[in-house]
Amino acid sequence: MSNDCTYCGSDVYDHDPVFVEEGTGDDREPAGQFCNYACLSAHIDDEGLVTGARCQVDL
Repeated sequence: MSNDCTYCGSDVYDHDPVFVEEGTGDDREPAGQFCNYACLSAHIDDEGLVTGARCQVDL
């Protein structure tokens, strides 16, 4: 994996990096790396990752 930010392409280690993984249970895989929370937030907005997302609540 390179050191490039998933969102802007800058070297993540020149900033305050945030690493994201996704998966279920004990199985996790890298899903992105970002310079900081601003790049992560912009990526979430640009990709529409919150559309339809919700916590599951069992009543």
